[in-house]
Amino acid sequence: MHIEAGVVEGGKMVLAYATGAATMAVGFKMVWENVAKYGIVSYLLKALLATAIVFSCFEILPHYPVGVSEVHLILGTTIYLIFGLAPAMTGLAAGLLIQGLFFAPSDLPQYGINVTTLLASILILHTVARRVIPEGMAYKDIGYSQLLKLSVAWEGAIVSWVAFWALYGQGFGAENLSNILAFGSSYMLVVIIEPLVDLAVLAAVKTLYREGECKLLFESRLLGCKAAF
Repeated sequence: MHIEAGVVEGGKMVLAYATGAATMAVGFKMVWENVAKYGIVSYLLKALLATAIVFSCFEILPHYPVGVSEVHLILGTTIYLIFGLAPAMTGLAAGLLIQGLFFAPSDLPQYGINVTTLLASILILHTVARRVIPEGMAYKDIGYSQLLKLSVAWEGAIVSWVAFWALYGQGFGAENLSNILAFGSSYMLVVIIEPLVDLAVLAAVKTLYREGECKLLFESRLLGCKAAF
């Protein structure tokens, strides 16, 4: 989902800075609410784990340049279900920044674009999750069909944002449209894989879960915990 250098240039980058700042401001608000509810220690532990997973997805898991961007398995639905919205947003922003600072400095000028894509997409995922997962249902109990809907929302949002930035930067020429289509069709294949990863993770949670147990490292709703940490 990294927009290649040169796709958006010059004065058009102002929009990238504005949207990046706006989505990060929303992220800070989510962090503030999370800390107030669960405490700073719980938030920091979950955010660090989410960052490690996101960074691993960027640097360790296979990723391929296709069209205007790269195809990654970022596991956004996984970190959202395990750690919650605020730690997931922190992990996405921090993992992307660490990658740019230490491994891919050519991506840093596009940080506003890429962080917008990730954070706006996780917010869309959060909105869809509130509709797809019944209130009161623990995440460990949701099924494949629900996970597939979440994956479609997450991956679809990323593809839509990448397409927006490519069209915004390069217009509606035939070559650009072809590159966008190639990226979108390749990226949506990830939709098939991510729910399977989530099912495996949730199966592990069910195996290790003990009734009434709330975990410092998990989103409370993952286990159906009713009390704050």
